[in-house]
Amino acid sequence: MTTPYQLYYWDGLQGRGEFVRLALEEAGVPYVDVARKKGGMSALTASLDGEQVAHPSFAPPVLRVGELLIGQTANILMFLGTKHGLAPRSQDGRLWANQLQLTIADIVAEAHDTHHPISSSAYYEEQKKEAKARARDFREKRIPKFLDYFEGVIERNPGRGGYAIGSRLSYVDLSLFQLLDGLAYAFPNTMAKLAPSYPGLFALHAKVAQRPNVAAYLNSKRRIPNNETDIFRHYPELDK
Repeated sequence: MTTPYQLYYWDGLQGRGEFVRLALEEAGVPYVDVARKKGGMSALTASLDGEQVAHPSFAPPVLRVGELLIGQTANILMFLGTKHGLAPRSQDGRLWANQLQLTIADIVAEAHDTHHPISSSAYYEEQKKEAKARARDFREKRIPKFLDYFEGVIERNPGRGGYAIGSRLSYVDLSLFQLLDGLAYAFPNTMAKLAPSYPGLFALHAKVAQRPNVAAYLNSKRRIPNNETDIFRHYPELDK
């Protein structure tokens, strides 16, 4: 097996790769963020090339584990969670974790579409009018709908500790942290107003941020700052 793991994701972006980075960091698993190294972009491109690999991914993130290439964020996290103690032990629990992760992926995609509602290949400035309308609907209807759901998951979890699943941290908790962090960056006014309505989620966010491995990562150069080429982008006109 290749040690450390090799993560293929775009340099300069948190994006969907950040959900994987957080799991790797919390687990204390050595890994290389390949695209941030010299020659890394060509290696990333090769991981997507069906002429070079048996099971090419459509897009990053991709994780190399020895000869195994794993694509799709939720798929990677299911693997890492099972292998490194960040997922429930039962099949029922693992399926539930994957279901929650896929739901997180849904709102992440919707967050992206607030600034690119017409086309991901066009500039934001070319679709500003449509973005304002999409962002308003996202702020007023979609964010509360998703947060209501995740708050309910935490409330109904019979385990102790305020986690999403069971009584110990899982990759779902790490991903909920990243989701809230991204939404707070992109829509600070909206999230400040909504925060009191979601005590379980925001308590979980604070709990995750204080975990030693996560805290060290967040304060390191490995953590890429939020920026306006990423999924979560702060345009003040979209947060009025």
